[in-house]
Amino acid sequence: MTTESEGIVDVWCNLFTQKGTELYYDSQAQHVAAQVFGMEDMYDPSQGMSADDFIAKMDTHGVDQVFIPALKFGNPDGGLEIDVPYEWVADVAEAYPNRIKGTAGINPREGMEGVARLERYVEDHGFVAGLLEPYGWDLPLNHRQFYPFYAKCAELDIPVLMQVGHSAMQMPSKHGKPILLDDVALDFPDLKVIGCHTGWPWSKELEAMAWKHPNVYMGATAHAPKYWEENVVNFIRSRGQDKVVFGTDYPVLDYDTVIPQLDDLDLGSEVKHKLLSENARTIFGV
Repeated sequence: MTTESEGIVDVWCNLFTQKGTELYYDSQAQHVAAQVFGMEDMYDPSQGMSADDFIAKMDTHGVDQVFIPALKFGNPDGGLEIDVPYEWVADVAEAYPNRIKGTAGINPREGMEGVARLERYVEDHGFVAGLLEPYGWDLPLNHRQFYPFYAKCAELDIPVLMQVGHSAMQMPSKHGKPILLDDVALDFPDLKVIGCHTGWPWSKELEAMAWKHPNVYMGATAHAPKYWEENVVNFIRSRGQDKVVFGTDYPVLDYDTVIPQLDDLDLGSEVKHKLLSENARTIFGV
């Protein structure tokens, strides 16, 4: 097994248990997005596994830590597409506190009650970040309804992970334009913001925000390395080498395919270590 200081940190890994997988299977994540990906069984509940089994999988691939979201993915028509209970994430995280960390899903419809719950799970259950999916709320990343959550994360000194770029679900992608992070970064200079999923198809826009703002980072998550645009790879190799973190959005990506693809990029050992481990440990304080 890889030592802690060297092991991979996966900043976005969806809940892998059978119950957790069922929540995704009964949503657009399976019925729309998985079909776009050509992965018809991506969220098949039969592929769910216990925490013990998933830790063994991590060990096989040199993954030291995973961050699991208590995902709140709204539906513009009301209700939620995906609602992963905070309690479920806390249970697996507390079973393996050095290997699994929770991230607190943001539901802006909950207002200050949601803010209080986020704070409680950070302080009492060791959650390491907030996490936002903007599309299902039909609100842009810089909307005032998100600002109380941003303010609380800044106060708690935890980052906010957010999907940036398009959505594969049948929802407005315009709300994930990376340029919207300009307002967030300016309004919350002490808040660490990770724009995930490379910002595709606007990755250069996200790259510009990460280059401009000390508190903005790129998440190389969900998109397989073989599909990373040339500018993303160049950013990781050069002026962005301290500004990018890695994540699979498991089961969108799996370690046995994604790690060989990373090797094919020939990033060099120092840059690769920053991408897979060092940057996340610094940003999230793990």
